[in-house]
Amino acid sequence: MSTEPLKDTAAANAHGAAAPVRAPAVVPAHFQSFLAFDFGTKRTGVATGSRMMGLTTPQPTIKAEGADARMLQVAARIKEWQPDALVIGVPYHPDGAAHENTARALKFGRQLRGRFGLQVFEVDERYSTTEAIASGARDADAASACIILEQFLRSLP
Repeated sequence: MSTEPLKDTAAANAHGAAAPVRAPAVVPAHFQSFLAFDFGTKRTGVATGSRMMGLTTPQPTIKAEGADARMLQVAARIKEWQPDALVIGVPYHPDGAAHENTARALKFGRQLRGRFGLQVFEVDERYSTTEAIASGARDADAASACIILEQFLRSLP
């Protein structure tokens, strides 16, 4: 499992879907606080984290269906936490192939960039929910967002 954030997803495969380009993301040193999301169509896990401390904290999961309802709650979290940047988990099949939720997560990332003007870093989130459930998390979505953010923070110099 790769823990490198995805820097660029512009390359397209034969089916026109974005293919992951695994390259270390350039994260400015002054970016210290992050808000992470484990995107889902019904629930979106949320976590906060600090580069300096290397710690993540789960936040209440966003329970909203539909982009408008979700974005209202995302906006409230961004206003509350004032992060330097955002981190999203991007799911892939075990073999690294993209699937329907891959495209949805990437679209969510583009919407975040456009709406909030913050840099969005993408992390391969394969197995994060499985790991969260296995650890006995009461809120698997928030725990998964923590795992995604921990992977991202570990990848930073």
